Amino acid sequence: MQNLKLFISGKLFINGKWSDSVNEEKRNIVNPANNEVIAEASRASVEETRDAIDAARNAFDSGIWSDMPASERASYLFKIADKLEENASELSTLEMLNTGKPLREAEFDIGDAVSCFRYYGGLITKPNGQTYSVADPVQGLIVREPVGVCGLIAPWNFPLLTGAWKIAPALAAGNTVVFKPSELTPITTIKLFEILEEVGIPAGVANLVTGGGSTVGNELAESDKVDMVSFTGSTTVGRSIMKAASGNIKKIALELGGKSPNIVFADADFETAVDYALFGIFMNAGQVCNSGSRLLLEESIHDKFVESLISKAKKIRVGRGDDPATQMGALVGEDHMNTVLNYIQIGIDEGANLVCGGKRITSGGLDRGYFVEPTIFIDTTPDMKIVQEEIFGPVLVVQKFKDEAEAIKLANDTPYGLAAGVFSQDGAKALRVIKKVRAGITSINAYNLAYNEAPWGGYKQSGLGRGLGTLGLDEFSEVKQININLEVSPTNWFEG
Repeated sequence: MQNLKLFISGKLFINGKWSDSVNEEKRNIVNPANNEVIAEASRASVEETRDAIDAARNAFDSGIWSDMPASERASYLFKIADKLEENASELSTLEMLNTGKPLREAEFDIGDAVSCFRYYGGLITKPNGQTYSVADPVQGLIVREPVGVCGLIAPWNFPLLTGAWKIAPALAAGNTVVFKPSELTPITTIKLFEILEEVGIPAGVANLVTGGGSTVGNELAESDKVDMVSFTGSTTVGRSIMKAASGNIKKIALELGGKSPNIVFADADFETAVDYALFGIFMNAGQVCNSGSRLLLEESIHDKFVESLISKAKKIRVGRGDDPATQMGALVGEDHMNTVLNYIQIGIDEGANLVCGGKRITSGGLDRGYFVEPTIFIDTTPDMKIVQEEIFGPVLVVQKFKDEAEAIKLANDTPYGLAAGVFSQDGAKALRVIKKVRAGITSINAYNLAYNEAPWGGYKQSGLGRGLGTLGLDEFSEVKQININLEVSPTNWFEG
């Protein structure tokens, strides 16, 4: 693959202008499929992060965006969507190069990002708010107003898409933003900010600061000038965000880790359940927060199901994203690959039975990339690390259950509660079970579904708040009550 240099090298977007960082040290951005450097990105300083926060603060306080009619804000979001769509081919290629995912997955991500901007552009012009009646001659109103300055911190697995999931509702609600992409995968979000500039977003409304979490991310979380921080990433980092944000009790939205159960009963449609079990864990090489990384099988179908699963998993074509035959791509980098391989070794050491995969792939011209075989463990126990901890790679752990009660107990037996699936042709049973599972993103007879219209988020240590849907817009707003006295006269409270 030809080496590709970034269209903008080492730039930050602050207060409507592109600028080089004062920090001359750049970060090389690599293609994880072959370890080639494809771009370089700035590593912003604390001072530059503060400049971006100040720009957002001044823009919000001026009312240039928050006081703009919703229909006008919507027109900007529609223009952004149109430009993303016009550049979809380039963006998909860049996303594929930067993340190592197959091109078809990158194309889907870009299409979903387009839809996200259009969804929120349409949503903000629809009726909203409430009225209420009270015993007094008072008319009550409930309105929503923008939070203010929002620090948005995105992960590396779906760079542009998760950026859209945060930026679109934040801007739609009337906020100003400072956006920090992952250090590993900033390319398409830089392109997104070129588009924001092109459509004429007012200066200071949207600011881009690339750099490390300990510098940029921590400043966004700690700053008293930031009213809200929205973070997607690991639970460990989420805890640190919560602590840092406590200084000014800022609003926080956290979409964190998962160890999600995919429950298959004996009466499920067999082929459909096997297909979704594969899709649930091996899509994007398992680098998905809501991946179905725990497969819970009813005992009577366990052996047959596992046999089919292994057969199909071994046929998954792993390779570079630019190869049309590729079905599963690379892991995002060497460090992460080593973390996944270490978990696989932990599973072996714990006594789990490795029945598929488990190794790095170096054959077929993949020796310079970070590829791991689709991996399956059986004969696991609930106390094993590979069952309890998020691996974030193509590693599936299989558990057995005897009945509904045990399935529910196993499903809820981790610190996480992000997603879950239930497969059964008995609709009443499936609904009974899914209602007992402590998770926020659930499906029956499907897995790995995501829609801009549906709220996204989890229970327990999988986070706080919800993204997407109408609740995703609400997340970026504050609620205000307005009481209108209809009989204007003194209360005479202190008379007599």
